[in-house]
Amino acid sequence: MKRPAPSKPKPRGLVLRRNPQRVWGLHYDAGFLGDADRASIVSWLAQLHPLWEWRFSTNRPPPEGEQQRRLLRPVYWLGNWQFACLDYFRPPHGVVDRCVAAEPFPPVLAKLVALMEERARRMFKEPPDLPEGWHLNTCLVNFYGSRLDGERWVDSARVGEHKDFEPGPVASLSLGERALIQFVTSSRPGVRDDIAAQQWLDDGSLQLFGGARWKEQTFHRVQRVDTKGGHDFPPAIDGFRTRRVNFTFRFVPPRHVVPFRALSADAQADVEPYVRALAEHSAFFKSQL
Repeated sequence: MKRPAPSKPKPRGLVLRRNPQRVWGLHYDAGFLGDADRASIVSWLAQLHPLWEWRFSTNRPPPEGEQQRRLLRPVYWLGNWQFACLDYFRPPHGVVDRCVAAEPFPPVLAKLVALMEERARRMFKEPPDLPEGWHLNTCLVNFYGSRLDGERWVDSARVGEHKDFEPGPVASLSLGERALIQFVTSSRPGVRDDIAAQQWLDDGSLQLFGGARWKEQTFHRVQRVDTKGGHDFPPAIDGFRTRRVNFTFRFVPPRHVVPFRALSADAQADVEPYVRALAEHSAFFKSQL
């Protein structure tokens, strides 16, 4: 007699399907990116020279109880660069010396951003969910994979719980291995274990989220990234293998974005080595010096 198949445990929270959703504030499209645009993005990636950043700096040393550390993964920014050691954009007070003018989006991303903005404006029609002047003018390019630690490879393809404090909707474009994003709340102080929603982000997918529920009342995290697809993305990064690339597009009010030389003296000193490293391969950053 054939045994019945064991029932699968039901996941906690709202689990989104693969098709575009009608959950207010969340939109997922597994097939957003076409083959030609994907190929253009991969070709453009090969020209990049991402940075390994340190979390703190001489003028902004680690807070008590914390240690200097390198970020888990190499990164690149477009539109404006939020260097980790300057601390990230955090209104209302953390807006000065946070956002340094950076290179514009390449044509393929600029085209896709216009489509993302069109969808966001259909979802969010008025403040505070869609701030006045909102548009996706900054992009964090995260390289997910494994780093070489001595003689062994260590998986660093994850992101802990955090909130994006830039105002308005956020758009996330994924390439490569699928990743599990979770929106979580706290059941008790310091513990964020109640899953409000989760979604596997496929290769070429778009995840759009906004509104108080998903921006303010929940944290989000990348819980894990698969290893099954055999993806290996450019550029060549010493001591790192990239199996997923994520583009996170956000809005920073233009008044908070300043040229490198408009930073305070301390902030300039903190990030000048990074800017000089970028200037070796970027005409834009060379002009900023």
